[in-house]
Amino acid sequence: MDLTRLLRPASIAVVGASERPGSYGAQTLLNLDAIGFEGEVVGVNPGRTMVHGRPCVPSLADLPAPVDAVVVAIPAATVAEVIDQAGATGCGGAVVYSAGFAEVESGVALQDALIAAASKHSLPVCGPNGNGIVAMHSRAALWGDALRPRELGHVALVSQSGNVAVNALATRRGLRFHTVVSCGNQAVLSAADYLEHLGRDEDVRSIALYLEDDGDGARLCDALAVCAESDVRVVVLKVGTTSEGKAAAAAHTGALAGDQRVFRALVEEAGAVWADDVHELLELSKVLAVGVRSRGRRTAILTCSGGDSSLGADEASRLGLTLPAFAAETVERLTEQLPSAATVANPLDYTAMIWGDAPALGELVQTVGADPSVDQLLVFYDQPPDLDGAVEESWRGVRDGIEQGATGCRVPVMVSSTLPELLDDDAAWRFAQHGVPAAAGLRTGLRCAAALSDERGDPARLRAMATASRRAAASSAGGAWLAEHEAKALLREHGARVVDGRLVQGEIDAVDAFESLGGGAVALKLSSPAVQHKSELGAIELDLRSAHEVRQAYRRLSDLSSDGARVLVERMAPPGVEVIVAARRDAVVPALVVGLGGVWTELLDDVAIVPLPARAPRVERALRSLKGASLLTGGRGTAAADLGALAKLAVQVGELLLDSGLELIELNPVLAGEWGAVAVDATARR
Repeated sequence: MDLTRLLRPASIAVVGASERPGSYGAQTLLNLDAIGFEGEVVGVNPGRTMVHGRPCVPSLADLPAPVDAVVVAIPAATVAEVIDQAGATGCGGAVVYSAGFAEVESGVALQDALIAAASKHSLPVCGPNGNGIVAMHSRAALWGDALRPRELGHVALVSQSGNVAVNALATRRGLRFHTVVSCGNQAVLSAADYLEHLGRDEDVRSIALYLEDDGDGARLCDALAVCAESDVRVVVLKVGTTSEGKAAAAAHTGALAGDQRVFRALVEEAGAVWADDVHELLELSKVLAVGVRSRGRRTAILTCSGGDSSLGADEASRLGLTLPAFAAETVERLTEQLPSAATVANPLDYTAMIWGDAPALGELVQTVGADPSVDQLLVFYDQPPDLDGAVEESWRGVRDGIEQGATGCRVPVMVSSTLPELLDDDAAWRFAQHGVPAAAGLRTGLRCAAALSDERGDPARLRAMATASRRAAASSAGGAWLAEHEAKALLREHGARVVDGRLVQGEIDAVDAFESLGGGAVALKLSSPAVQHKSELGAIELDLRSAHEVRQAYRRLSDLSSDGARVLVERMAPPGVEVIVAARRDAVVPALVVGLGGVWTELLDDVAIVPLPARAPRVERALRSLKGASLLTGGRGTAAADLGALAKLAVQVGELLLDSGLELIELNPVLAGEWGAVAVDATARR
């Protein structure tokens, strides 16, 4: 659907127009006046001819011409009929404030009727059960809540929470919006639809997403690809840990790679930024909208406080930001520029002795920014409210000095207050207009500084992920578990390396299998669709080295056998690091999971998640990112495992998941050593 007329309307009709104080219909008309909308506005109310000075008609069918946007502020029961009229008369889109739809059980049928009416005419609909749209760029407020118009900015916000959107519009932190969408139930238009459209808008530089459900993973990948192509930064706050997929939950994979973790992996793969709360969501999107990028994470901190220096250094370390020592030439220049009481170090406490001295501060910023070891510069700046007189002049001198220093500086310069409430709204907006991002709060400021150097996503990779997601969604799932020998047969067919072995029937056959495997150590285990965790059931015998041991093990396992379980005899793999390799397709996108495995898998909880499809170099990077990566790379004098072989095996598992229509496949453990990697155990579900 084309959202242009809805998000850039030249004419608006308000269904349910009223002068009743507090009503959504009345507030919308007042907001349109307040924001300065210059297009045609018509009320729709059969009981009135004028509303707040605007002409009013009985129904949409009575409009002299179709409008671009229809605001629907009436009870849920008649909304579908109005949407049908809007589509039939050629309107461009609609915003539905009304609640009482699928958010409550009694409203499911009403939402289905709304969707049917919109689909009939391919009419874009925002909502229902939302606050609407504020399009600052076209001075259009399709908005049912109180609104204070502000300057046009470059940040777009798409929120499933109406209250988050309302509060964001009311913030005083230098945050200025291009567009705000409260998308409500997303009955017709999803967050991904808005994301894709706004990602193509040349005036949008960053988009904040507040999401409460996963949505369509393929559509989200497509939209993120558009943003990556347009260099529009995306920040995501996803709330609510959804229940794990039914297949993943029954294996270790559900605990290690729950739905929320897979969603975060998708976000990070797309080059988007993950926010942990609403404050961080808004600050990150505001900072990234300034449009500056850092070439790396080597950061210099400037402050006039020794305490702030220590706090900044601690937080930078936690976030993985490097605070490099200054070059000798930089130290020499700073020593000349700073008072004798100052200590030249990073963080740099320039002391309050040059506070308010704009030329001195500007020179200081330029000197630190010129240091070859510095990628970006963060200045701590606090401004109390309601300054005036000489005090305000002093603070203005600091602002001027930072702006002067940032002009022509070889690296990005940003500012951050140490406490969120000490970032003045007007000062922060002025900083942004001079190309200096301003963040509220020390910890958030450093988080924003870290995000300046994040790599953008690869559009081709994102579109491949969208294709994989659609393939996975199209595969019908029967929900049946496979026995281990069946899962391993699929792996062998796909070229994956699996330990040698076979099913046996009876003690004699078990001994024959043992001898045919070369007489070395073997393992016996039960293979059944009903058995996923053999160690917990005692359904496995390891390191058997004689025919007698094999017979004894077979007898014990046979006594445990039920539900048609069969006995599998397999060669013991060479010693190696135990790794889990799994893939699941029932999350927002199909994903590969790699991490330290074995019986301690869930206790260690050390995994990396890679959205599918995945190539070997990407899997190797994931393996190297594990906390326990040194076990694989030769830490403490041990031999390094063949990461190439392990990555190849993981890629084959991901390909098998997509090609075979499996819901889940889990190899735990895979043994990895300098000799290669081999799957020892496997479980799968269709």
